[in-house]
Amino acid sequence: MNKANKRRSSNWYGKMDKDGFIHRSWMKSQGFPDHVFDGRPIIGICNTWSELTPCNAGLRTLAEGVKRGVWEAGGLPLEFPVMSLGETQMKPTAMLFRNLLSMDVEESIRAYGIDGVVLLGGCDKTTPGQLMGAASVDLPTIVVSSGPMLNGKYKGQDIGSGTDVWRFSEDVRAGDMSLQDFMSAETGMSRSSGVCMTMGTASTMASLVEGMGLSLPTNAAIPAVDARRMALAHMTGKRIVEMVEEGLNLSKVLTKESFQNAITLNSAVGGSTNSVIHLLALAGRAEIELTLEDFEKAADIPLLVNCMPSGKYLMEDFCYAGGVPAVLEQIKNHIKPANTILNKDITNYFKGAETFNEDVIRPINNPLKPAAGLKVLKGNLAPNGAIIKPAAATEELLKHEGLAYVFEDIEDLKANIDRPDLAVTKDSILVLKGCGPKGYPGMPEVGNMPIPKVLIEQGVRDMIRISDARMSGTAFGTIVLHVSPEANVGGPISIVETGDLIRLDAFNGVLELLVAESEIDKRLKARKEPKVNYTRGYAKLYIDHVMQADKGADLDFLVGKDTRLPTRESH
Repeated sequence: MNKANKRRSSNWYGKMDKDGFIHRSWMKSQGFPDHVFDGRPIIGICNTWSELTPCNAGLRTLAEGVKRGVWEAGGLPLEFPVMSLGETQMKPTAMLFRNLLSMDVEESIRAYGIDGVVLLGGCDKTTPGQLMGAASVDLPTIVVSSGPMLNGKYKGQDIGSGTDVWRFSEDVRAGDMSLQDFMSAETGMSRSSGVCMTMGTASTMASLVEGMGLSLPTNAAIPAVDARRMALAHMTGKRIVEMVEEGLNLSKVLTKESFQNAITLNSAVGGSTNSVIHLLALAGRAEIELTLEDFEKAADIPLLVNCMPSGKYLMEDFCYAGGVPAVLEQIKNHIKPANTILNKDITNYFKGAETFNEDVIRPINNPLKPAAGLKVLKGNLAPNGAIIKPAAATEELLKHEGLAYVFEDIEDLKANIDRPDLAVTKDSILVLKGCGPKGYPGMPEVGNMPIPKVLIEQGVRDMIRISDARMSGTAFGTIVLHVSPEANVGGPISIVETGDLIRLDAFNGVLELLVAESEIDKRLKARKEPKVNYTRGYAKLYIDHVMQADKGADLDFLVGKDTRLPTRESH
């Protein structure tokens, strides 16, 4: 055993005393021989595998690939589980638990004797939650994503996760699709392990992680069941050992420039609106200043990736067309110099990258849409901001005035959206309250409200919808999200009434309630405090401490980092 070794793990396994005996002896119960505690880098493999998280079902296998690479490079791989967030399975919403996962990851990394960590995630909230926790400890860190599912299939056609669920569901409500056909599509949509194969939140975050240099190149798009993903896991295990030797901590990769590159890439791939809330939260952990205004700076970046929900193809097609490296090559003049986990500039991820299908990945001089960046909206209805995704919206609705029809909460919406006498027209603006971070709680993906049945039957497929909620990255429509402050804390959205006139001008970033200021003040003063639904447990902790959407909806006491080494022993 090398007593001179000064690795972090030596504070656990390098001690020649009672404490070292305890740490080593109990690890040896798993069959580890003496020499693996000789001072070599110890690598934690932080795994969100779970049978309740179908998107991450392949991570148990990928962990073995990482271990092979760690052993090859002379390290000791040790896998540990953390909370897994199944987006399609958890109630009331997986977003409620993103910050809890981050706490699990942070404290696990801090408490154990590891020198570097590989984060195995995939499903929507797992990637940002793991990175938030890792950023607060700041060890050498790499991400391996689970990868997208194979393309969905139905009646000989490709169908996309989420995107076609919303479309088929509206067709059933309109009478254009039978319930039997709807159920038949269910089986063909999810044909393998992996995340949604549309450019939803999971694939968006995997793309941004690659564009930030936090994973190896090509990580985002290789299908979950493709053998190349196992090879990538192997090479990641090898690389994390090298990062420990180089002292390449996460903070040396996670910079303001890497965040700016992520925002630029998000526009080019037509990425999820949820990227905003996750990047803001991650920046807070990394102690990097990032605001909604930073997202505005990429509003003019063209949409190049022709994938659902903004286009027609799927992630499997995106992979075969060249993936993230091909997109970065097209937008290289907008990419800032930034370090990566290779300890080389981000240009090494895409230099000379080819595009193999220019209908899937458009050249920058022939984009799918000329300006596709997310738009930040402000005004008296959203003083601290709101978000809209023009790439997935109906252009004619991006500048519109209409009368509000208000749903006070999600129960009100579900009880009344199909009423045949609902007093709405195609020009109405639906408003949903009570779905923000504190109000729901957890800010669910319900912002893409169903079109009222009375309008669906008239052929209406889009209308303006406004809420303090989020929406699935697979969803589409002219939908205003993340209204801040939310209704639950007394934001102006809380006093909107049916019949109020609202103005949306996405081109100029305006969201206004066209009601006299005196009336708004009167309503706010008369507003009643919402009912408290949680009085104990994590949900209460969350409600008491969660910040608003424009701050990333992290818990206020988790912002920042604590890189101190624990020195007190447990025995």
